Amino acid sequence: MNLHLSTKTTKLNAAIAISGSKSESNRLLVLQQLIEGLAIENISDSDDSKYLQKALNSVEQFIDIGHAGTAMRFLTAYFSVKEGRDVLLTGSERMQNRPIEILVKALQDLGANISYVDKVGYPPIRIKGTKLTKNFVQIKGNVSSQYISALMLIASSLPNGLEIELLGEITSVPYINMTLVLLQELGIDTVFLGNKINVKPFERSISKKIIVESDWSSVSYFYSMIALSEIGSKIRLSSYKKESLQGDSCLAEIYTHFGVETVFKETSILIKKTNVISSEVENSHLKLDLKNAPDIAQTIAVTCFGLGASCLLTGLHTLKIKETDRLIALENELTKLGASISVTNDSLILEKSTKINSNIKIETYKDHRMAMAFAPLALKTNISILDANVVTKSYRNFWKDLQQIGFQIDAN
Repeated sequence: MNLHLSTKTTKLNAAIAISGSKSESNRLLVLQQLIEGLAIENISDSDDSKYLQKALNSVEQFIDIGHAGTAMRFLTAYFSVKEGRDVLLTGSERMQNRPIEILVKALQDLGANISYVDKVGYPPIRIKGTKLTKNFVQIKGNVSSQYISALMLIASSLPNGLEIELLGEITSVPYINMTLVLLQELGIDTVFLGNKINVKPFERSISKKIIVESDWSSVSYFYSMIALSEIGSKIRLSSYKKESLQGDSCLAEIYTHFGVETVFKETSILIKKTNVISSEVENSHLKLDLKNAPDIAQTIAVTCFGLGASCLLTGLHTLKIKETDRLIALENELTKLGASISVTNDSLILEKSTKINSNIKIETYKDHRMAMAFAPLALKTNISILDANVVTKSYRNFWKDLQQIGFQIDAN
């Protein structure tokens, strides 16, 4: 499905409810299988979470998780400790070209029985569940935090717990901390000190309900819309809290550069355009290290372009192994719109631009975040989003919510 986007007004006023955090939901869904008595509310309605739920409840040997990268990482660890299970875990063509070797090697070091079906280092993989008695493993700290979280999620189910030593620089720390806090909320003893994570064994059943906070990555697109709109625009979003576990909650601070204020209510946030862009953004490069929140890089780059601002975004090395190479994809599509942009393996430089080309068709590269990051530009120019259904991977109602705000959306 291809969609053409336009707007009749640039002054926004709306209220939107966003489903639960994909990151929190997926961690809790795995823990729910390992710990009896855990109830979860406001689970993400994303494709990723639905694929994960289906796989966790499946008794079949062949399990296909499509594009769901988080599900691939978490299930690789989960099925490794499910004694008696023998599964072949696979995914889409893109998933079969996303590396899994670092996680597989760590699990094999613990005694897991995992083998590659086709290409070494990549899915599909064959997993025969077994009892893992070793309690120490090493893994690089600058790889996807999902590898590390996958190990942490199964750690309390191991008879001797687990100590994880992170080698080198540690990135995406907020996502590691998210996993730690969720474990602690369930009563599991954890320690993260220096470069070592310790998770103690936990065999008790519990009686606990956790309400998942709404997804901060999803709200990033509304921050972009407010930044690109008129002063006085506002959108209320639920359900959010000030003390969030999600690293992408740094949006509230980052978007002050673009004149966006965040007001925290009891169970929601109000974001409003109160000012023009800051002098820092107007007069020089906006410099941001996004190693702890790489998923919002696309949104920020598009926001800067829409405001005619320049930026230097670093800490983006994990974007190379997402649904697509997001750095190359950003370079391709922003260039079509008239941007002067260059990328490296871990950074992006966008120069100031005063012109935005109209009626450009944005390729999404089977990447949900490409579709949603570029959509706010409809406040500046007519734009088309190709293969727009990709948004269901993380945000099923995205286009419906844009219509509620006042975007004109037509299939073409």
